[in-house]
Amino acid sequence: MLDLSPLWVSLRIAAIATAIVVILGIVAARFMHGYRGKWRSLLEGIFLAPMVLPPTVLGFLLLLLFGKNGPLGTLLGKIGVNVVFTWYAAVITATVVAFPLMYKTVLGAMEQIDSNVQQAARTLGASELRLLWRVTLPLAFPGIVAGATLAFARALGEFGATLMLAGNIPGKTQTLPMAIYFAVQAGAFREAAAWTGAILVIALGGLVLANQWGDRRRYATKRRRSARLRASGRFRPLSATSNPLLEVTLRKSLAEFTLDVSFVSNGQPLGVLGASGAGKSLILRCIAGVETPDAGRIVLNGRVLFDSDRGIDVPSRDRRVGVLFQNYALFPNMTVAQNVAFGLPGGLSVRQQREIVEKQLAAVRLEGMGDRAVTELSGGQQQRVALARLLASQPEALLLDEPFSALDTHLRAAIERDLQLRLRQFPGITLLVTHNIEEAYRLCSTLLVMDRGSASICDRKQAVFDRPQTVSAARLTGCKNISRAVAVGTSTICALDWSCTLQVAEPIPKTLTHVGLRAHQVEFLEALSRRNKVMRETMVEACLGEETIAENGTEAIAPHPQPTLTNIFPCWLAMQGETPHRMTLYLKLNAPPNSPDDYHVQAEVYKNKWAVLKEMPLPWSIAIDPERLLLLRDSDG
Repeated sequence: MLDLSPLWVSLRIAAIATAIVVILGIVAARFMHGYRGKWRSLLEGIFLAPMVLPPTVLGFLLLLLFGKNGPLGTLLGKIGVNVVFTWYAAVITATVVAFPLMYKTVLGAMEQIDSNVQQAARTLGASELRLLWRVTLPLAFPGIVAGATLAFARALGEFGATLMLAGNIPGKTQTLPMAIYFAVQAGAFREAAAWTGAILVIALGGLVLANQWGDRRRYATKRRRSARLRASGRFRPLSATSNPLLEVTLRKSLAEFTLDVSFVSNGQPLGVLGASGAGKSLILRCIAGVETPDAGRIVLNGRVLFDSDRGIDVPSRDRRVGVLFQNYALFPNMTVAQNVAFGLPGGLSVRQQREIVEKQLAAVRLEGMGDRAVTELSGGQQQRVALARLLASQPEALLLDEPFSALDTHLRAAIERDLQLRLRQFPGITLLVTHNIEEAYRLCSTLLVMDRGSASICDRKQAVFDRPQTVSAARLTGCKNISRAVAVGTSTICALDWSCTLQVAEPIPKTLTHVGLRAHQVEFLEALSRRNKVMRETMVEACLGEETIAENGTEAIAPHPQPTLTNIFPCWLAMQGETPHRMTLYLKLNAPPNSPDDYHVQAEVYKNKWAVLKEMPLPWSIAIDPERLLLLRDSDG
């Protein structure tokens, strides 16, 4: 009769080893996922070495480690424990050889998790343990199951290292692989075939069951989503710091530039404007505690969040700063309601949590969607869920990191309108990072313009538009005409790239390097003359009854004063561009163009003015108002 002890020994050893490997693999993967130190490559090599080392080499190394004279063997011997040639040794070898499969699989699963999701959990007040338990492990769970299955199969089939460390003791350390080997050696091919079949059934069966579980899990998720979409039940909608202040001084060295910025924000929304890579998002990450500045100080409503001199660095979870990421960073393993409830403070009853969630969802017009998976929602709905989640956590500051960048034009307009209404009701600090000047102008009262880590200007939005001061600020605020310039008099400059001399209205600064002119402020004399003619005809008609009005004692209508025009130049059209409502005209001053690319300035006109201009013979005449000229300094000056 076939002795079944190798089967039971193998199952027991593989099960114990898999349980140990699951814990060790998750801990190691979690550590390595966040570790970026200089020893990372060495640690990675040590963790994966059992996967590539020959079993006999691995067994010999374990024997040196756990043998009577080995470091661990000597230590264990002092407490009366002998590992070699025991079933404990078989568990150790099975654990060592199975660990790389578990570690690498779980690490890959964790690396697939969006880092913004984890950062969002921290900004909502989650501790690292809660983040691991509620977000990281659920999202990595399919990888954990796959890793455990592979680890069990590998532990079940371990032979060489186990033979060297645990030996082949029937009923104690003799596993199925050893039973197969010695059965073949003894010529018992039927017994070897039976044990081989057992291993195949167990190992392959485990893999098949794991795959089927994954397929059923995905199918069940889709079925639950479909059921939620068919459900018609709705939640019932139910019937927040004064003088908020954020003071920021940051310095952080990067490979491309050094972030060095200082600003103060009150309750009015502050727009952080700049080109890609200017350091905008890094400011938000430092305020939220996701990044650590090299030096500086961050104070929110009197609370010091970061102070390099005093060694203060409050963790993200305790800063009460909410971040709305570009991709919203919703937790895909949770429903809409669970996402909103994630940041709620502890100690609330289930009823209180439900009431708060319903109130927040009602505020963003998502009543009845609490049971839906966030992956079922449109981009606009996901943005509103993310905003509701932030506001439910009652942050003192709201940081918006280009929240409209991934949306199409129509959806962007609708979501921006909703967000604008919500921001008006938000009583705390609001910072909006964007590179869209129109978006910043509509949503913010003050603008901070960034250029390669430095603030080129921080002022009221109208002041930033009227006097941007630097070339980078002018470009970011939509100025399309910028030329190198030098002063040639007390009120005269030479625009080198436009080949003309200009009169200016304001004193010329010593730092002048460029002059700017916005495209819509180029005035065409042909269109102006036509407009003035219409105005004169209208005034004449209005003045026909002047005598009667004067007899009644009422002041007569005075002629409309005409503007004094300076900086008048002939121009030729090099090329034109068209939008639904406007025309962009590329003009060369003082001489005809040689090619479409041969132009000096751009002018933008509405199509009704274009209808007048295109009927006029070239050259046209343009007037540049001295009051409209922007006297700029180089961004690096």
